[in-house]
Amino acid sequence: MVWASTEVSPYVASSSAKPTGYRRTMRGTLGTDRLPPAVIAWRAAHGLIAAGFLTSIGYVWWCALSGRRGQLLRPAIAALVGEGALVVANRGNCPLGKVGDRIGDPVPLFELVLSPRAARLAVPTLGVLTAAGLGLLVTRSPS
Repeated sequence: MVWASTEVSPYVASSSAKPTGYRRTMRGTLGTDRLPPAVIAWRAAHGLIAAGFLTSIGYVWWCALSGRRGQLLRPAIAALVGEGALVVANRGNCPLGKVGDRIGDPVPLFELVLSPRAARLAVPTLGVLTAAGLGLLVTRSPS
């Protein structure tokens, strides 16, 4: 990993001080006890957005497996296709990750709940799950 800076982050205890670019200092914890309110609000908003996309993926799969089509299917598909286009344009990364970097969030969203390796695989894995669900949805006729 390349460190972005040699400055010590104010969010890391002095006994384990790492350069600012070292983003895994608070992996696995919410770390909200010393974070600025803007970062806490950012994490909440980004988490809600992620939950919305996960719900959309689940809904697409439910519709595909059950053969039912609800009123929310088209908006869910539109949101997932739009997100997919943004991820592709961002070379496979979450398009909101740079916003978190700009406001000073020291830990990427998925690294709050996953290991660094699993977090790196989360976006591509969710992309494959989404594509598979959409493919199944297209091939199955509604009941």
